[in-house]
Amino acid sequence: MTKRQTRLFFVTGTTIFSLVFVGMTIDSHRQFPTLTNEQALTVPVVEGKQVWHRKNCINCHTVLGEGAYYAPDLTKIALQRGDAYLGSFLKDPARYYSEERNRRLMPNLNLSDEEITNAIAFLTWISHIDNQNWPPRPIIVSGTPQAVDVATGQQPQAASSDPIALGGALFRRSPPACFSCHSLQKDVTLVGPSLAGIDTRAATTIASPDYKGTAKTPEDYIREAMLNPSAYVVPGATFSAGGRSIMPPFDQVLKTNEVDELVAYLATFK
Repeated sequence: MTKRQTRLFFVTGTTIFSLVFVGMTIDSHRQFPTLTNEQALTVPVVEGKQVWHRKNCINCHTVLGEGAYYAPDLTKIALQRGDAYLGSFLKDPARYYSEERNRRLMPNLNLSDEEITNAIAFLTWISHIDNQNWPPRPIIVSGTPQAVDVATGQQPQAASSDPIALGGALFRRSPPACFSCHSLQKDVTLVGPSLAGIDTRAATTIASPDYKGTAKTPEDYIREAMLNPSAYVVPGATFSAGGRSIMPPFDQVLKTNEVDELVAYLATFK
């Protein structure tokens, strides 16, 4: 190439890629309000962000891929575990985890009720940000198979179109991250009760005079537990707060077919 051609190539290439970069930047800024859930930025959310910084939460936890990677990623924690659990946990972490049993223990930050409310508001806002599946492999507390394949960073996929297979993959996917609160092993409690033998226990629960829900079959009971968790609260010291289940209702998270798939999968646990 001659000097003139080289100069022309440089100027043309630089101009084109500069225009592409400017266009992508403008498009990104155009989408920020929607992607970041900007309309939900309230005073409690901002105050909760201050709690996050004052208590140095980022020294252990990550949000949106930023943080210490020592403790679980909290980007979607509000969707995975709900306000009731987060409120109870932040009040007394030792109620759910112990150094002896879990080999980890979050210190009690001695947060006031207002600080807890604001911190939850902040985490709820974060959870509704469209993070484009970043980080691809978050650290999630779990007693069951991981939410992502460690080698590829991909979420679990069903081996077939069978509803049970689809439900099994969905159980290990995040969200809804069922695996992060429920173990499939007998007598192993994470946050909620173990789901080992859930189909058999559901039949027993429905027949009990203490049951006040509307389910007539074990499948109905499992569906009710996902969509209206407080219809029947399983007895347990850590399963409720203020008389209501700490499990959030998943009617806004799961599609109808996904509920059916999870029911089909869990009903296999006799």
